[in-house]
Amino acid sequence: MPISLRARVKRRVRPPAAVIRVIRLNNGFQLLFNLLWWMPVFYQYQKQAGLSDSQIFGIQSVYYVAFCLLEIPTGFIADRIGQRRCMQLGAAVMVAANLLPVAWPSFVGFMAHFLAIAAARSLVSGASSAYLYEYLHEHGAGEHYVQAEGTARALGLWAKIACWPLVGVLMHVRHEAPYVLTALSTLGSLACAAALPAIAERHGDPRAAAERLGLLASARQALKVLGTSRSLGPLMVQGVAVFTLARICQVNLFQPLLLEKDLPVADHGAVLSAMTVAEAVGSARTGWLRGRLSDTTVVTVLSVVMALTLAATTLSGALGTIVWLCVFAAAAGLAYPVQRNLINAAIPPTPYRATLLSVESIIDRGVCALVALAVGAYLAADRLDALLVHAAVGTCMLLLVVGVLLRRSRRGEVRQAVDQR
Repeated sequence: MPISLRARVKRRVRPPAAVIRVIRLNNGFQLLFNLLWWMPVFYQYQKQAGLSDSQIFGIQSVYYVAFCLLEIPTGFIADRIGQRRCMQLGAAVMVAANLLPVAWPSFVGFMAHFLAIAAARSLVSGASSAYLYEYLHEHGAGEHYVQAEGTARALGLWAKIACWPLVGVLMHVRHEAPYVLTALSTLGSLACAAALPAIAERHGDPRAAAERLGLLASARQALKVLGTSRSLGPLMVQGVAVFTLARICQVNLFQPLLLEKDLPVADHGAVLSAMTVAEAVGSARTGWLRGRLSDTTVVTVLSVVMALTLAATTLSGALGTIVWLCVFAAAAGLAYPVQRNLINAAIPPTPYRATLLSVESIIDRGVCALVALAVGAYLAADRLDALLVHAAVGTCMLLLVVGVLLRRSRRGEVRQAVDQR
């Protein structure tokens, strides 16, 4: 039987009941934790509370900086108290964060709201992925991790598609409804996290316990693991391409690109919904490519597809651009779960998994911050088409370098294995 066929047969094996329960709880946690009802109306809500544009965007800037600064400490907390408890703590903080605008609708209140969200999301970002990966592997169901991550992401996207169109009506019925509903949703995510079973301690030997000396010592140990791994660093850089392209397209380039094609602002919401549907379908169908290509090749191919679809919009009209954006979103949906699996698989047995995942998150957001500055410069010079072409070329060059590094690391691992024999 060919290897790819054996892999597909293996993935069809139904996991144990305990694993299915954890996957379902994780689906519920991810859906409810990330279902921010207020997302489509938070700008209007803050304007009605009396905030100016400079105050609103100033809060957003502080939020992104806070997110980066909190990643390492929260990763350390997750490794210290356990990923499951960190998820519970993050959900509890998220509940409180979404009640702040209701009780304190002012500049200071919204600043506290977004700082609390940064803390909550930082607590969960590495911990949830690390928990699911370690639990499935502990129970011999590691081959289900990618599909579990993809399904959780897809369900969250479908929930947004279903709920976001209702927010405007709900806000007219009850002004603070979007924030109250978000708090209730995150309360549900807290219940899901509380129901998750504990993972048996794999690193309970005295040496591992002695390594957990404090934040700085843990950070040094995590960086030591990163430095000694041949593939983890290049794989993190490979993930930068996926994250940066998706983030910059969906946040910074989405509206300028559609406006460049003379698409009315009233239609932008429909285009975003179509992209979200495409991403949800992609996230739920991670097996389409994994049965034929290695995970590293899958992420590389999809990253190139994302870059080339953005470049292709320079030659397209409005309808063609919408089609290319949907292809872009579907590729991003397919790539995210596979890339998560690659990073987790590259991390050796260590008590610093969540910290290392936080390091990757910082790298992703740091690159996004730099690229955002470049995007602003290109748009100010009215060179959007040049930006899209240069982004495609830069992504392909980055992936070429990563491919060379990964090939060298694999050769080194093979050589080391031969020497040990």
